[in-house]
Amino acid sequence: MKILPGLLTASLCGMMLCTMNAAVPAPESKEQRDARMAWWREARFGMFIHWGVYAVPGGIWEGKDIGGGGEWVMHEAKIAVADYKKLPAQFNPVKFDADAWVAVAKAAGMKYIVITAKHHDGFAMFASKASPFNIVDATPFKRDPLKELAAACRKQGIKLGFYYSQDQDWTAPGGASFGGHWDKAQDGDFASYLHTKAIPQLKELLTNYQDAPAVIWFDTPTADMTPALSQEIVALLKEHPGLIWNNRLGGGDPGDTETPEQHIPPTGYPGRDWETCMTINDTWGFKTHDLKWKSTETLLRNLIDIASKGGNYLLNVGPDAEGLIPPPEVERLEAVGQWLKINGEAIYGTQAGPFRRGLPWGRATQKPGQLFLHVFDWPKDGRLLVPIGSPIESAALLAEPSKNLAMKKTEAGLEIAVPNEAPDAIATVIVLTHKVPIETVAQIGNPEALTAGEAEVKGSTATQEEHDGVVNIGYWTNPKDAIEWQARFPDAGRYAVSMTYACDANSGGSKFTVSVDGSSLAGVVAETGSWGTYRTVPLGEITVAHPGVATVRLAPSEKPGMAVMNFRELSLIPVKK
Repeated sequence: MKILPGLLTASLCGMMLCTMNAAVPAPESKEQRDARMAWWREARFGMFIHWGVYAVPGGIWEGKDIGGGGEWVMHEAKIAVADYKKLPAQFNPVKFDADAWVAVAKAAGMKYIVITAKHHDGFAMFASKASPFNIVDATPFKRDPLKELAAACRKQGIKLGFYYSQDQDWTAPGGASFGGHWDKAQDGDFASYLHTKAIPQLKELLTNYQDAPAVIWFDTPTADMTPALSQEIVALLKEHPGLIWNNRLGGGDPGDTETPEQHIPPTGYPGRDWETCMTINDTWGFKTHDLKWKSTETLLRNLIDIASKGGNYLLNVGPDAEGLIPPPEVERLEAVGQWLKINGEAIYGTQAGPFRRGLPWGRATQKPGQLFLHVFDWPKDGRLLVPIGSPIESAALLAEPSKNLAMKKTEAGLEIAVPNEAPDAIATVIVLTHKVPIETVAQIGNPEALTAGEAEVKGSTATQEEHDGVVNIGYWTNPKDAIEWQARFPDAGRYAVSMTYACDANSGGSKFTVSVDGSSLAGVVAETGSWGTYRTVPLGEITVAHPGVATVRLAPSEKPGMAVMNFRELSLIPVKK
């Protein structure tokens, strides 16, 4: 797995594939796309499975614990092709039970599965005539687990998708490798590899498994995947109506889905279908020594957070060499499934919540006529404040819909009277019913800590992003972009202003102003050493003329470097008299 930047769209017309007489397919209409994506948008929760011959070493090679994910052991240990190809003889996962795997996913409340048909090591987990380096021809197991999974998924009502490493292949001559080849056996022509192995195997996956796959999940494209080559694959994919594929094919094809990896974008991808993929521990493929299991609370709140931003959660399991999903993963998935049995209505088929930034107590999802409040931090005073101003018909705990909760309208929004104790310690769902569209009211911040995550971004380039659980505003390449907050000032008077930001070498010098309530303060961005080196810098003092709610605005005017800054927090603290 690897996080990749967005790719530019390449048109089919004009590529080497096109001929003077070739019919150009009609563009997909919005209605057609919505119909194709409907089941995926409804699902919201899926299981990723990284399973392959790399489960045999389990991250250990020649007695050493190899860094990186278990599925990258060949690359990280620079194992010779001839030595790696000895592993299939030891791969006999006789405890593999397709029905049991699918039952785990179903009990977790997952609606689809995506499994690694071939990862970067080039080993196919299916019967393939294109290469003998596959689980049927090269192992004592002699079975096709994808065929068994396809049957189990049909029986249990789960969609099945296939991950396929189309670009990197460390055991096929010509296959790409991040950082280059380390064995002469890997050398060759990339286009030849693509035409003799990758495309033939994709054809097998697209035709040999009845109604599967519903999804093709590509990964880690390199510069070898030119627009002409990628369009050959796109043409093949388009022969299968209803198929969904992601944005990692390469060659400029945008695919259908954005794929943030191991993180949740602060605002999702408004207007785009997207899916965060994450591990339950730290590895994708099985790794013997990786026991860093995320808690049920973390997994469940991740699911809610993603759904609140309009995305899907593709949560990974890494079965071992015997074919068993590690018990700690199963236990956590069962717990998530128990919550979904009660609260699934607030996840499946929902849309992003109406709030522009995170709520102090949790998250929100919605459906027509319903707003679901997912409360993580239960109010100690029994009053939940929701920043909406439109009329609400009723409020109730989703788990007890017959018991209405009292409500009253306030200046700051809707106040709901809730029980003293949270019914669910991880996430309690309150459902609000309404007949008119939800109108939000300005979320009021504390001027002493105006964070990037709470800011409203005004402009075309500045973007909220998250690193190590902390939100910053980056990609601020347009000096016309600005950020704003609504903040409540307790008193009029002088306030000391400071800002926490980072700025790379050779990108300093951007001019900006902080303004509030008719007053402004000018400043210049200084270099901090890198885009990841944050410093808190005092800017001076500003006068707030009136107590109460006011707009705080941070706006640049000049940008001599690559970007204005990576912004994290603005602080306005009253100056003691």
